[in-house]
Amino acid sequence: MHLERLTHEVIRVAKQAGDFIRQERKNFDPDKIEYKGLNDLVSYVDKTAEKIIVTELERSLPEAGFITEEKTTTKIGDRYNWIIDPLDGTTNFIHGVPSFSVSIALKEYDELVLGVVYEINLDECFYAWKDAPAYLNGKEIKVSNNPSVGGSLIATGFPYYDFEKQAAYIALFTELMKSCHGLRRLGSAAVDLAYTACGRFEAFYEYNLNPWDIAAGVVIVRQAGGEVVNYKGGDEVLNSRQLLATNGKITREMLEIIQQYFN
Repeated sequence: MHLERLTHEVIRVAKQAGDFIRQERKNFDPDKIEYKGLNDLVSYVDKTAEKIIVTELERSLPEAGFITEEKTTTKIGDRYNWIIDPLDGTTNFIHGVPSFSVSIALKEYDELVLGVVYEINLDECFYAWKDAPAYLNGKEIKVSNNPSVGGSLIATGFPYYDFEKQAAYIALFTELMKSCHGLRRLGSAAVDLAYTACGRFEAFYEYNLNPWDIAAGVVIVRQAGGEVVNYKGGDEVLNSRQLLATNGKITREMLEIIQQYFN
């Protein structure tokens, strides 16, 4: 399998789905919102975009299965599986807030080997594949060189349905507010990871994330020279429900702060 060629095919598919999402945003009817759970929104746009992606990727790699947010297919592959979030930032999309993306990754057995995040509003496509640099719209990107939390801009996500750890999260948030240049919450984990990969953020942390929220971004951060770990410092993040992505220089300092509140 030629990963570079396949990555560029995934870019084409991500942009095709992104074009559909962009057009639907112009006349989106809020009455068409559905609820998968508490504050967990979805619409026909997510589902249709996912069908577009699945149909196109089946042509590119017929033997691959799929792990998708909207469950429009149940096909699982023995060796290869696509991990897809057709619209990461659905709540932003529904409310007209311009930060949402298409996120597509490929897993070979248990290893992530390529990732594409297409931020639709700015027409920014971030991508990377195994053993290669990371790119933004064809230009190589790297994580920032900032060496300390004190000089960092950090992204996070807020809990929106599972509030069991809300007190710990707020305490951590408060601690970091006093320790860094600022905290941002964009509403798309895929975008947060992409921005960490290109140096706009020094770090991104969140818990209760699903594999489709983060898989593509994890590849991009790592290939851009960053680190992605769970709150114990381990490499397993897809199913750990917790993630810290950094420029690689503030990982230990961030973990020391996080572990005061999450253990």
